Amino acid sequence: MAETRIGVVGAGILGLAIARRLTETRPDVRVTVLDKEDRVAAHQTGHNSGVAHAGLYYAPGSLKATLCRRGIGLLKEYCADRNLPYEECGKIVVARNAAETGPLEEIERRATANGVPGLRRLGAAELREIEPHAAGVAALHSPTTAIVDFPAVARAFADDVVKGGGEVRLGFEVVRLGRRGEAVTVASRAEELVFDRLVVCAGLHSDRVARMAGDSPAPAIIPFRGEYHRLVPARTDLVRGLIYPVPDPRYPFLGVHFTRRVDGGVDIGPNAVLALAREGYRRRDVRAADLWETLRWPGFRHLARRHWRTGVREVYGSAVRRAFVAEARSFVPELTAADVVPAPAGVRAQAVDPDGSLVDDFRIGRRGPVTTLRNAPSPAATSSLAIAEHVTAGL
Repeated sequence: MAETRIGVVGAGILGLAIARRLTETRPDVRVTVLDKEDRVAAHQTGHNSGVAHAGLYYAPGSLKATLCRRGIGLLKEYCADRNLPYEECGKIVVARNAAETGPLEEIERRATANGVPGLRRLGAAELREIEPHAAGVAALHSPTTAIVDFPAVARAFADDVVKGGGEVRLGFEVVRLGRRGEAVTVASRAEELVFDRLVVCAGLHSDRVARMAGDSPAPAIIPFRGEYHRLVPARTDLVRGLIYPVPDPRYPFLGVHFTRRVDGGVDIGPNAVLALAREGYRRRDVRAADLWETLRWPGFRHLARRHWRTGVREVYGSAVRRAFVAEARSFVPELTAADVVPAPAGVRAQAVDPDGSLVDDFRIGRRGPVTTLRNAPSPAATSSLAIAEHVTAGL
């Protein structure tokens, strides 16, 4: 039987999970992962909060809900098998006042429908038993929400791909896709490769690579930088696990929260500021072509008209440390501006439809021999092994 050649564009955690799944389950397949960077997990995988989500927020029956619940179990097993950090430190979602208790009940309803285990509704006193420095009138406790080192997981996936007979080609920037009969051609500036099937997991550039494959221009990726602060070492005892707000249902962003890391540090954030480059991790990172592409997308213009006040508040809040900390202090009143220092930022590849709608669920499409992951935000890293099952079942 002839060998099936499958290419995967993107050496983040999703591309590597898919390639790994293929090497494990398809002995007839030759897998090649392509990435323009000189290392795996260079972008979203390497700049996220490190939370393994239990599935609290997602609409029951959605891909996010289904694949997150399946994925966290697979991820926990994988980390145990490979001796990778995985700590069930638990998470509380805090209602700061009576107005937030109704939305908190909706989160509890969704989480219960999704099968999240061990959920417990807390009053103010019970909240303080779990997080002594936190304040709120009520909370929802998810004891199985965990923290993990996703870049380490991605590197382990890459090792599995190579051990399984696949190849991880770094420094290969895809500049053109084409067709040769039933096959797909993938070209860098130096060479051209041919595959029978192609999977696009290009993260911040997923819409661009999908367009190269002839897929619809919608949705487009709008990059949002998430800026963080970090508790100084002497104050990490303010937080035991994960402290989250009740999210605003109008946005897919979860709001400023406290995240314990596997190294013992605690991050505060993120906000959500329009990035002026697809890989704009710093405020001074500006790429004119990226910015122009964002500004001319009809969906961005609709989005900006709808939410410009929120955007101004986010920029102001991140520019002044005291203003940024003020939001976090509403959950941990003892926090002061002296307790935090700046931390590295991440960039979220937010898919936006032409009408300005923020795409919330995973969006996976197929066009001939090409499969595209057009929207894969959080909890994609948690769900990576389950997404790999889902995608490879159709290849």
